[in-house]
Amino acid sequence: MRYWLMKTEPDECSIDDALAAPRHITPWTGVRNYQARNFMRDQMRVGDGVLFYHSSCEEPGIAGLAEVASAAYPDPTQFERSSPYYDPKAKKDDPRWFHVDVRALKKTRLVPLAELRRRKPLAKMVLLRPGNRLSITPVTEGEWTYIGKLV
Repeated sequence: MRYWLMKTEPDECSIDDALAAPRHITPWTGVRNYQARNFMRDQMRVGDGVLFYHSSCEEPGIAGLAEVASAAYPDPTQFERSSPYYDPKAKKDDPRWFHVDVRALKKTRLVPLAELRRRKPLAKMVLLRPGNRLSITPVTEGEWTYIGKLV
């Protein structure tokens, strides 16, 4: 089993939105970074743990727990001309962008980014590295366990 931190803007899809979705499943569409895409396409497996992270908001932080609910498959938004995630270079027989479905498991107390930065056991967490802007990052088993005690 692997662990991931997946960022979302809460005004686009919050942990509450994900929990309200049918069977608590949300397609994680719109990722347009190759490294994040590769994590989903090549490394994520059904059942992997997910830290559901609210970003680009007043107080960013971990807002819930989730799990990967599907293998990666082509992101349909790359083909939708009306979508902000449309990619004219993507072809149905050769998609460029993939996504997974995520199943929200529970809302937690918000663990703010500032608190995560203060926690010494998390000092090497990818999320906290200077300049990191990836929307999906791996989380070590030790980080997962430690954060599990915070939430």
